[in-house]
Amino acid sequence: MKDSLNIVVAGATGYIGLELIKILSKHPRVKILYLCATKSIGKSIYFFDKDIIKKNLPKITKVKKVNWHNIDVLFTALPNGEAQKIAKIIPEHTKLIDLSADFRLDDYKVYKKWYGIDHKSKKFIKKSIYAITEFSRERIEKYKIISCPGCYPTSIQIPLIPLIKKKLIKTKNIIIDSKSGYSGAGRKIKNKFKFKNLFKSVSAYGVGSHRHMPEIDQELSKVAKDDIKVFFTPHLIPMFRGILSTIYLETRGNIGAKKIYKFLKKYHKDNFFVKIARYNTPIGTGEVMNTNYCNISVCENRKNNNIIIISTIDNLIKGGSGQAVQNMNIAFKMRETLGLT
Repeated sequence: MKDSLNIVVAGATGYIGLELIKILSKHPRVKILYLCATKSIGKSIYFFDKDIIKKNLPKITKVKKVNWHNIDVLFTALPNGEAQKIAKIIPEHTKLIDLSADFRLDDYKVYKKWYGIDHKSKKFIKKSIYAITEFSRERIEKYKIISCPGCYPTSIQIPLIPLIKKKLIKTKNIIIDSKSGYSGAGRKIKNKFKFKNLFKSVSAYGVGSHRHMPEIDQELSKVAKDDIKVFFTPHLIPMFRGILSTIYLETRGNIGAKKIYKFLKKYHKDNFFVKIARYNTPIGTGEVMNTNYCNISVCENRKNNNIIIISTIDNLIKGGSGQAVQNMNIAFKMRETLGLT
């Protein structure tokens, strides 16, 4: 095991990239050798975020300038379609930790359908692992490419996967209402929503067609060993960061909310970054802001067999950069929480 890992961050100036740099700058066992972007070449990263602590970070450069011979990890926080190109040029010894959708979907045809891009690295899909850390610890180390889940899917799967695996809930009518801060839409949000008063209103988007739907369906279906298609509607709300997902479920048999609560509490007891709130307690995003935690609350509904689960994360950390570093720590046999607490 190496004392220190040499790191490249590609997509350094985006919201996720900047959060990655903040975390990695404080990580005791990494050294950032390159910060890459397509624009602002030669600029200091402090121009984009004054909160980054470390004072001797490299200037922004292009990916093609990287000397890969001693690079252990490449983080890609790039637009969809870019990481799959870079995957073909990096050497075998460099592990790729990708935060885009390029390696999340098992079928390149499904990727093309939802993202409108022909996959350029089809052979690498099988060399990748879709990794929510809490469910992938034992397998992450074996893979060259670690695909980090989307922010919404992270908040949804952490509570749902254990329940589906244990067959405690019915899977035909899972309804998910998610709300996210506007950072989840990226820096070009004003162009995407220019006709909406975004900073003073709530906006539903991607209704019935959000790109995270096939990812959620795929992973839940694997666990269930059956075809699952969830009802999922995301909303942007007038705050910068954070996700709150409200999940409506019907349990099997006579299983009530209290049993679901006890089961999740036991299941996640050793998952440091997953916290189960007191039974039947509403929660918000304030408790997870700027952290790598996922908070979960199990609440009663009026009907005995219907329950409500609330799940909150910081979309830029547990839904992005924090989970990526958590996966890196596991892949290189470091303490899982290193740099994240």
